[in-house]
Amino acid sequence: MELSLLLAATASVCLAQYPFIPSDAANYSAHVETATGQVSLYKDSRLSAISVGDVIKVTETIVTGPDGHATLRVSDGSTIEVFPNAQLVFRKNPGDWKDLLDLLVGTIRVHIEHWANQPNPNRLVTPTAVISVRGTTFDVSVDPDDETTEVDVVEGTVQVRHALLPSDRPATLHDGQTIKVYKNVPIASNSLDKLTVFRYVLQAMRDIALTLENRGFKLNLPGGSTGNGIPGDSCKPGTAGCGGTAPPLPTGTTAPPPPPPPPTN
Repeated sequence: MELSLLLAATASVCLAQYPFIPSDAANYSAHVETATGQVSLYKDSRLSAISVGDVIKVTETIVTGPDGHATLRVSDGSTIEVFPNAQLVFRKNPGDWKDLLDLLVGTIRVHIEHWANQPNPNRLVTPTAVISVRGTTFDVSVDPDDETTEVDVVEGTVQVRHALLPSDRPATLHDGQTIKVYKNVPIASNSLDKLTVFRYVLQAMRDIALTLENRGFKLNLPGGSTGNGIPGDSCKPGTAGCGGTAPPLPTGTTAPPPPPPPPTN
């Protein structure tokens, strides 16, 4: 009995140090489609250069320098674009092929292909976020200073949950939405719709224009209207200074005298 426990404990230690790699791992590797600048594989405490056509195997770490840029393609057609000063581990958890990569620092753009028009579940992990996708294009950035994660959805839908606060409610992002995940801040209601922000800003500008118009100023803005049909022009027919004629004075009143001429030397 003691011998069995000892063998089980020894096996657990070995598996922890050397993760199990399934026999079909080659089918889940990535190929280097483009590579410019400093793009390297980090292995055995040293960096070795990556070239177009090389194969990135599971659990391998990719590092890009200040001028490094690479594009990787996996077997299902999905792509990973890696930008300068990034570090990521490809399929760190080979026991679950949905775990596509771990982004440690830097910026990447990921495009997940569908499987015959069916969802293609994948996960990306950062120090502060877990990102679940089923077929979409999005950007992920990890700040090197505080490990804040930013997710920007270009097309499709992604779900983002906190990696350090498991009880936090996840956020679902759609086209044009973005979110930042901080270490100790819940992500609930932290998403930002860029289109909504634009609408808020435009409405605020229109409110300012209306206020200025009521005070006698003229401000051109898209969406305004005038008596001449010119968008944004606040002049009205018959208003002095707007190409029209000033309205008549009330009966019994006279126009004020013109201002005196400026003094001459």
